[in-house]
Amino acid sequence: NGGEIKDFAGVNKSTKPMTALIAINTTAGTASEMTRFCIITNSETHVKMAIVDWRCTPTVSVNDPVLMMGMPPALTAATGMDALTHSVEAYMSTIATPVTDSAALMSMKLIGENLRQAVANGQNFEARNNMAYAQFLGGMAFNNASLGYVHAMAHQLGGFYDLPHGVCNAILLPHVERYNLNANPKRLGDIAVALGENIEGLSVRDAAEKGLDAIVKLSQDVGIPSGLTELGAKEKDFELMATNAMNDACAGTNPATVKLADVVQIFKNAM
Repeated sequence: NGGEIKDFAGVNKSTKPMTALIAINTTAGTASEMTRFCIITNSETHVKMAIVDWRCTPTVSVNDPVLMMGMPPALTAATGMDALTHSVEAYMSTIATPVTDSAALMSMKLIGENLRQAVANGQNFEARNNMAYAQFLGGMAFNNASLGYVHAMAHQLGGFYDLPHGVCNAILLPHVERYNLNANPKRLGDIAVALGENIEGLSVRDAAEKGLDAIVKLSQDVGIPSGLTELGAKEKDFELMATNAMNDACAGTNPATVKLADVVQIFKNAM
């Protein structure tokens, strides 16, 4: 397509077909083996650019849980929470549809039922198999409904500090969704149910709180760090990272309107 890679940051910037691509996945996961999303780090500016282009979609994708057996626990946890974030953000997205909702909810259910087991015993074939399905379904959801400010902000942390994307997502997820709570509390209650919580008799807001709690509990159970302080994040960088996050391609479908000061505060809350 000519030009430089940065020319293609954004949505559908390419004009010519890519070469055929067969993607064989080894994590569960980013769903990069079946989505139109491509993330490139600009090593000069330390910004992760989101390229969202249907021409980037692999021609064939392969998921084999046997290839995932060797993932160590920390990588299993980080990639599993990445898949959960895909599903949650797609479900909360302003362009969610009944099709993306069905994929997102089943993905969350499978993750809630299998991620802990996959982390505890990487040779557990059933858990690995279900996580492979979960991450693929999460990819189906966000490939069509897109994402939100968890990813927009996590891209900045990853670019600035070279941090694992899934860990950044996992830490930010409950803080961003708490900010989004008033925009769509009913959906956070649905997330609670998908993650195995009982919300019978609860108000819509209390059910939403259960959803946030369930996300935090799963993250804790699989050993995700409790905050950005443990990852070496620095408050002096937050305003620049927040500015970059607001220009990220993932920010446009967040359910709540976000201002620069809000993004800075969410980063602070996640410390």
